[in-house]
Amino acid sequence: MNYHLNEYFKKNTEAAPLAVFRIFFGLMMLISIIRFWGYGWIEKLYIKPTFFFSYYGFDFVKPIGVYTYLIFALCGISSVFIAIGYKYRIAIIIFFLSFTYIELMDKTTYLNHYYFISILSFLLIFLPANAYYSLDAKIKSTSFQKVPSWTIDAIKLLLGIVYFYAGLAKLNSDWLLKAMPLKIWLPSKYDIPLIGDLMQQEWMHYAFSYTGAIYDLTIPFLLLFRKTRVFAFVMVVVFHVLTRVLFPIGMFPYIMIVGALIFFDHNIHHKILQFISKVFRINKGYFDSNNVLNLSSTMTKITTSVLGLFFVIQLLLPFRYLLYPGELFWTEEGYRFSWRVMLMEKAGYANFKIVDEATGKRFYVDNDDFLTAFQQKQMATQPDFILEYAHYLKTHFENQGHKNIQVFVESYVALNGRLSSQYIDPNMDLGKQKESFKHKTWIIPFKDEIKGL
Repeated sequence: MNYHLNEYFKKNTEAAPLAVFRIFFGLMMLISIIRFWGYGWIEKLYIKPTFFFSYYGFDFVKPIGVYTYLIFALCGISSVFIAIGYKYRIAIIIFFLSFTYIELMDKTTYLNHYYFISILSFLLIFLPANAYYSLDAKIKSTSFQKVPSWTIDAIKLLLGIVYFYAGLAKLNSDWLLKAMPLKIWLPSKYDIPLIGDLMQQEWMHYAFSYTGAIYDLTIPFLLLFRKTRVFAFVMVVVFHVLTRVLFPIGMFPYIMIVGALIFFDHNIHHKILQFISKVFRINKGYFDSNNVLNLSSTMTKITTSVLGLFFVIQLLLPFRYLLYPGELFWTEEGYRFSWRVMLMEKAGYANFKIVDEATGKRFYVDNDDFLTAFQQKQMATQPDFILEYAHYLKTHFENQGHKNIQVFVESYVALNGRLSSQYIDPNMDLGKQKESFKHKTWIIPFKDEIKGL
């Protein structure tokens, strides 16, 4: 076994796929930052709100007022440097830190693809993506046309995990037997040309559900094999373009489309680089040196050990929900960072009551005084949001001079088309509950069952 691993880590391959991936990754990230800035979302999400929901253990990561724009600017500039391969190592580290900081500033904006970009940029820190067709190679007068094979396979593995785990997550009774939540979402797309009427048909809801599950489970393997690769890539394009048309999920579909190119042979990537060279009048021949990048055995061991631990975490983290009792979709304990993409539709409300424990006097909170509409929507259906907000209210009213503060919530939630039911124990003083990785016993148990992974 060790012999085969040692032989594998000695194998080399063309660096062109890694260079193309670097270029497109940088461009996609630049466009994403410009788009986010241009739509005014920085001000809307990170400047105007007065309160921000934090990830457990990262309470210190907060927006920094108008200087938050500098973080986005830093992220955008570093993405340019990544694309052109200039000061690559510094650029990708800065991008990873700035993008991850942006992601951690407010839990309200959590999306699976933000998490994907963070861990992908972390992975790229350890890969020689600037070895070929980069400004770094030009300036140093040293271009490496070949790199260790594992540096490209690592990206393929991460993409494969994202897809396959997203497919596993769809193997549940709501998705397969009830076509939920697509049965709720798709009928609202009646105004889309050509396919709007089809979105009203129940058979189409089931077709989308099963097709989505099969696609996610099989696409990594179809991309790996030469005979099915072109077909698989066409499916990637069709799937993600259709997803982009139906759902407002930003740049993620395009990122996954260009990311899938990494599975193609180096000949395709050389043609892409030839096209780029022609457009920007770059002498591609300068980089075609036939030089091989040979990492020292010490560097290889350190890098592969770090990435080995990284991938073990990626493989195990999505299953941490098994450590918690109750229905995952209801409690959401272990739900994030697990590639559970668009699997549920939750709606609810949370009415907070402040009580003086000594006198029994009480009053209700107007959430509009503290939260934006978007924050209220997210808070009302997620227990850790509710708890953090309750602590904030306790501190706020204590600072105003109120004493013996207790915080209770009347909360009701509807999940995937079911009738609304009580969510949080209304008799539990949330101000006394502490956030932790332990199960939140004050979540009222789910009154139904969702079978599956």
